[in-house]
Amino acid sequence: MSNDQRLTPMNDARERALAYVAGHHVMTLATNGPLGLWAAAVFYAHDDFHFIFLSAGRTRHAQNMAAVPEVAATIQADYRDWPAIQGIQLEGTVEQLHGARRAAAVARYVARYHFLAQPVATLEAALQRVNWYELRPRRLYFVDNTLGFGHRDEIAGL
Repeated sequence: MSNDQRLTPMNDARERALAYVAGHHVMTLATNGPLGLWAAAVFYAHDDFHFIFLSAGRTRHAQNMAAVPEVAATIQADYRDWPAIQGIQLEGTVEQLHGARRAAAVARYVARYHFLAQPVATLEAALQRVNWYELRPRRLYFVDNTLGFGHRDEIAGL
């Protein structure tokens, strides 16, 4: 491996975090707004560390995000042993998508969740009625206890 191909610890953490994000599908979103603190699990698609998800506008988390777009989120599996724990912790801003950005988000989401491409009228209608969002992290950490208890790398360059 040449010097140019070697991963620095920061790049290695970034690549491991991206692989983790790609290997999971559910993000727990934490909001705070006029309806109070709330957490909701959402399926996501992603482009690098930008996360796309959908939700009905009447949900508690959607109403909170409309008022206060600052959120926190985690992505993790259900682990039995502490030494195996890995996951993503992040904070950032959510934006509701419209127009061409919404269409691009829907395409990315359908590419990840192929069952959505099936021509089912009720599903197509439901996807038209929901709101589409993008979460852009301001800070993101990759927790990886396989590298030591409590090991956490901040991912730069978001």
